[in-house]
Amino acid sequence: MTLKSRSTISSPRKRRIIIPFRAVFKWLVRLRRSPRAVAGGFALGMFLAFTPTIGFQLMLAVFWATVLNLNRPAAMLTVWITNVATLAPIYTFNYWVGSLFWSGPPVFEVYQTFAAIGAQLVKVDFWDFGNQFETILGLSSAMAVPLVIGSVLVGLIAAALTYLGSLAIINVLLTRRQKRQVPKGSH
Repeated sequence: MTLKSRSTISSPRKRRIIIPFRAVFKWLVRLRRSPRAVAGGFALGMFLAFTPTIGFQLMLAVFWATVLNLNRPAAMLTVWITNVATLAPIYTFNYWVGSLFWSGPPVFEVYQTFAAIGAQLVKVDFWDFGNQFETILGLSSAMAVPLVIGSVLVGLIAAALTYLGSLAIINVLLTRRQKRQVPKGSH
């Protein structure tokens, strides 16, 4: 039995640091779903993550992934990008993009509103979807219209980039996996 050199032991660690979600990608690929279904699930989840549907994003991800025959775990995983900690910056950016097309209140005022909503949602029970969504529905129409416009635009762009990026990563992982497999009967 030979000892492995230090460089071969540390190289997998370096790869894990460089690609922190590699294990997640490998798990999703092993679900025996097509790479397009997995990438589509990621893209769907990313689109929903940028929509102002907090409280219902997970249910929407499962529903639409099922309807569109996409990978449900991938869709469910990516909607978590929007949470109480990231709500204010994400929704404020979406609002800003939407305000380029439809005028509304000043961006700083909108950020303060979303920060307050995030603080409220921290106190709400995780399973209380109604209260979570009610806080977003309580926005004034002056804020809601630019937010929805910006959310759809940002969500579509993020979904397209996510689809292309995750499909490329999944295909690379599948190619590497196929190269490592030993053909039967070659012993």
